[in-house]
Amino acid sequence: MSQSPISDETKLLTDASQGGAGTLRSDLPTRDLTPGVSPTRQLSELPRDELDHLAEEFGLDATKYKNRQDLVGAIHERRQLIATLDRDAMLDVVRWGRRPVTASATKEQIAHEIARIKSMRFAGLSQPGLVALARLRGLEATDADSVPVLVRKLKKKESIFARISRKRRAFIGSLIARMIGEEGPSDYQFLPGDGVVPTAAAPSPTIKEDIEESGLVGGITNRIKKTADAYLNQKLDEIEGRIDRKLDEIDRRLAEWRDKEIANRIRILKITLWASVIVAIVSLIYSYVMEVFVRHH
Repeated sequence: MSQSPISDETKLLTDASQGGAGTLRSDLPTRDLTPGVSPTRQLSELPRDELDHLAEEFGLDATKYKNRQDLVGAIHERRQLIATLDRDAMLDVVRWGRRPVTASATKEQIAHEIARIKSMRFAGLSQPGLVALARLRGLEATDADSVPVLVRKLKKKESIFARISRKRRAFIGSLIARMIGEEGPSDYQFLPGDGVVPTAAAPSPTIKEDIEESGLVGGITNRIKKTADAYLNQKLDEIEGRIDRKLDEIDRRLAEWRDKEIANRIRILKITLWASVIVAIVSLIYSYVMEVFVRHH
């Protein structure tokens, strides 16, 4: 008889040094896996423009990394850093920065929104939030650092030209604010999702702060977008209330119709019952009269 060939997969299961087919090799290299972190090999397969976009989402300056491998390593390190951050501290930064996220968002989603925060006004941000923000902005920060030290580090990170540009935007924002007026502050709320109850936090930024952070066009665009969103939410609430009233009215009319229909059917049953009783009585009387008449004749 001819011997069946042994496949390569079967050969890999056998370890001659251990003398058994089911023994695992202990000298194979192992890799520590971090939850939520993609392997570097997968990142290296992405084209350069996608890597640049991914780095921008994580708050990295892709222009500083001329070498592709260095950019991949930086993104991988940033993901490792995000995995070590405190999620509650990151949510504090999101509340302070007024970024739209759900309370059940992942750490990477929260980090993407934090990377879009450019504000240098740190009033209302907690100490753990300052630590998380400083580390995401590329600074060395520990839990032992005080609030003034963290604020000093963050402000020192800003370049002179960026500071001058921010002051210029703040001046333009103050002029625009005096021209059109400013609305009162409103409480921040998370986006609805996963049954999480929204919680309130820092007041809403003024149009001056919007322009200071995003520029004239960006600040006005954000304010128009917020106003439009508030108007649409108000109209949607009105439409929802109107639909609810119509549904309640339909339910009320259906209930009235059902009650009338039941009352009519009960009335018909009563009439039928009384008619049956009367017919039975008449039949009995007729039978009695006929019996008496027959007996006398």
